[in-house]
Amino acid sequence: MNVIEKPIHLFGTAYGRKPATHDAVLTEVGPGTPCGEFMRRYWHPVGLSERVTDRPERVRILGEDLILFRDRKGRPGLLYPRCAHRGTDLYFGRIEDEGIRCCYHGWLFSVDGQCLDQPCEKNGGEHRDRIRQPWYAVQERYGIVWAYMGPPDKMPLLPRWDILEDVAPGMKLHVTHSSLYAGGDDDVELVPCNWLQEWENVMDPFHIPVLHTTFSGVQFVPEMGVMPEVHWEYTDTGVRYTAYRRLDDGREVDRVTAAMFPYVRMVPNVQLKHGAASGVGWVVPVDDTSLRLCFAMKIPESENSLPRSPNLRPWSKMTEAERQRYPGDWEAQVGQGPITLHGEEHLATSDKGVGMLRRTLLQQIKAVQQGQDPAGVIFDPAQELVRVEAGNFFRDTATR
Repeated sequence: MNVIEKPIHLFGTAYGRKPATHDAVLTEVGPGTPCGEFMRRYWHPVGLSERVTDRPERVRILGEDLILFRDRKGRPGLLYPRCAHRGTDLYFGRIEDEGIRCCYHGWLFSVDGQCLDQPCEKNGGEHRDRIRQPWYAVQERYGIVWAYMGPPDKMPLLPRWDILEDVAPGMKLHVTHSSLYAGGDDDVELVPCNWLQEWENVMDPFHIPVLHTTFSGVQFVPEMGVMPEVHWEYTDTGVRYTAYRRLDDGREVDRVTAAMFPYVRMVPNVQLKHGAASGVGWVVPVDDTSLRLCFAMKIPESENSLPRSPNLRPWSKMTEAERQRYPGDWEAQVGQGPITLHGEEHLATSDKGVGMLRRTLLQQIKAVQQGQDPAGVIFDPAQELVRVEAGNFFRDTATR
């Protein structure tokens, strides 16, 4: 029997390729999932304080649907939306001094879920103290409402960040849910892809000279087009890299960027402005296939938004053809799909930081599964202040 050999130019076609999968352990964040249980050991930004009012707001985070509101005494509350009575959506509830009252039969719940009144029952509900609407603990800091969604006996302290603590005269603290640094803009909040695709991008310095400089034109500054020498290192709370560039004018700069658990991003000024980073960002998982960025940053009092590149047109104003010709982070990350297919990847040496971040994330997920506390959670008040080490640091070459 003669065997007909396949022409060499047909090898590697897409026909018959095996189904690819994503890494569920690293990416899925719902209740009971390995990564979801790891995530629930930290505090999460669930809303901006100025937006939390006496009108309930729907919130989706870590795959859970909740409602966020502020009672008439100014206290924020985060509750499971289905009323403990007969399941009516508390989104349609009325806010009062002591909490939120269900529109269906008037049961009143405090911000910590206690049932305070059952008006259709004798004496306002003689057994109302037995009812507790599921709730999560919240705190406010830096103009952000934070929630802890994990085991009550494992609740850590809410961190403070050194660069957000003291606001100098002429400056203010600006907080936002802008998708600007995911390639979007202030008019777009929800990014339709898995949280890890955005977070691990922080540990990928080599996409900057390609995507942000030579492929789509200069999106930041021309100096970013210099291919850097990169050193990655593990830290106690994540991964950090230093990207060294020798610029055409002879200047030398170290660009330090850090990723901290569970999804903190500390990125220096994209215009290569000298000095420490001026803010902190959080890549908040909404669910497995969408995320919301939260930022807190010091900006001049005269400004009303995050610093942006003058070379970038607002993403929401671009046409589809323009996004094809000038892709940014949005196209690169969302273009990987709702959850990227890790089984199809071929990581190279320039992806070392991505690999390190995934490995250390997996280690922390396993630590929680083994009953340990993950890295970066704080229980000692003496360690409550977190130091931000990211920044652009120009070397002094005059003394050489």
